[in-house]
Amino acid sequence: MDEAVFDRAYDYIRGLFEGDSSGHDFYHSMRVHDLAVRICSEEGGDEDIVRLAAILHDADDRKIFNTEDHANARRFMTSESIPDDVQETVCRIISQISFKGVDSVVPDTLEGRIVQDADRMDAIGAIGIARAFAYGGSKGRAMHIPGEGFKADMDEAEYFANRGTSVNHFYEKLLLLKDMMGTPSAKRMAQARHDYMLGFLDEFMSEWDGRR
Repeated sequence: MDEAVFDRAYDYIRGLFEGDSSGHDFYHSMRVHDLAVRICSEEGGDEDIVRLAAILHDADDRKIFNTEDHANARRFMTSESIPDDVQETVCRIISQISFKGVDSVVPDTLEGRIVQDADRMDAIGAIGIARAFAYGGSKGRAMHIPGEGFKADMDEAEYFANRGTSVNHFYEKLLLLKDMMGTPSAKRMAQARHDYMLGFLDEFMSEWDGRR
């Protein structure tokens, strides 16, 4: 695939996410792209498919857009005369990568697992912490409410209806992601980010309680 296609995809995504402050912005998509390329270089797979799916993976995110059948992603690919079979492959990957609680799925292709792992990697570690609080703030959610427990084992409907605190989000999703990585490369990469989050939560609670 011509590199110019990816350049135009970057511009398209930049326009879609202009003004976003929820952590699901242009730079998130670019970090996912770069992580996916890194994982792909170690795991194999069709790099063009991985790159295109990574760039477009949030183009129709239900948390941001009210679209159907990957309309934004398809609009770009159609404008670039991307073959129908490639469009379907990319859209299938996008449909499989989202975290949906206990209803989350493992993508049925290596390329899908790579993009899913890259997306999940950007949800953990220092960037993941920043994104969690940015998203919570954009939705008017509290950082932490003492005594408000987190919800375990939510299905897709419960997960998307949940309005819990940003700290609870760590226990409801972020701390689960390390063990949900689908490629050996991502499993290795995720450990340090996971450990960083554990250290952050320990410090957060110590400061919250006035112990530090």
